[in-house]
Amino acid sequence: MTLTSPTHTAPVKRAPAPKGDAPRRPSRFRMGAGQQMKGGPFAYIALAVVGFGSLLPLYWTLVAASRTQDEVLASTPPFLPGGKLLENVQTAWEQANLGKAILNSVIVSSSITLATLFFCTLAGYAFAKMRFRGRGWLMTAVIATLTIPPQLSVVPLFMMMSGLGWGGQLESVIFPTLVSAFGVFFMRQYLIEALPYELIEAAKIDGANNLRIVVSVVLPVARPAMMVLGMLTFVQAWNDFFWPYLALNQQNPTLQVALGQLSASYTPDQSIVMAGALISTLPLLVVFVVFGKRIVGGIMSGAVKG
Repeated sequence: MTLTSPTHTAPVKRAPAPKGDAPRRPSRFRMGAGQQMKGGPFAYIALAVVGFGSLLPLYWTLVAASRTQDEVLASTPPFLPGGKLLENVQTAWEQANLGKAILNSVIVSSSITLATLFFCTLAGYAFAKMRFRGRGWLMTAVIATLTIPPQLSVVPLFMMMSGLGWGGQLESVIFPTLVSAFGVFFMRQYLIEALPYELIEAAKIDGANNLRIVVSVVLPVARPAMMVLGMLTFVQAWNDFFWPYLALNQQNPTLQVALGQLSASYTPDQSIVMAGALISTLPLLVVFVVFGKRIVGGIMSGAVKG
């Protein structure tokens, strides 16, 4: 019987683990699926300050519209609304013909919004999911138009509208803005991620043509982005002043052009001007109150992918 001495093996050196595989400390900011972040006191204070700063101009408009000009321009301005709101609103309504101006603004803003949603959604779908020659160059050209200042196109655009016989008409404000480069880019970026190719291929297998695909597949998927784009377009068209001021006249103005007439005198009455500004703000507030939850709900539903 022979005895063998035990063999001693050298310790094996392990390679250091990659930094990416090192155990991470649990972060208190990491969220799981379906969890919501809880704001602390600082978050609520910041939100209160931002909300107060956002509402302050609207509140001051209400205060100034319900006072006289002497009270508004006093060294110590008032902080509470007065009792002349209805009188100032009636004066502004009569002086600037706000009834016709509001109707024109509704027509212009609604037409521009509907046309922008239609054309930008179709163009965004084409650039996002359809394959055709020159797609990249055309998209680059669309984006490049965003870098051109709109003031450079005023003179040729004015000459074009005059040549068509639309001088002073609402058509001169509506038709140049039926589609926007920002809207095309916005819808393209949304549909690239939100619309899978499998849905389009399934619709083609079922025998759907391009029009059927757009109506039954593209529009339901693009609805959240369309709500956001529609709101942005409506607000921009409603508040637009520069081009309507050049294209329209005092007999057929939009609301912003009519408000400019209130402050065009040598010594404008600031309380009357503020009353007109308050009238122009109310329709936008109504739109936000009515469609605000739908827009937020559409954004959230579009963000959830299942």
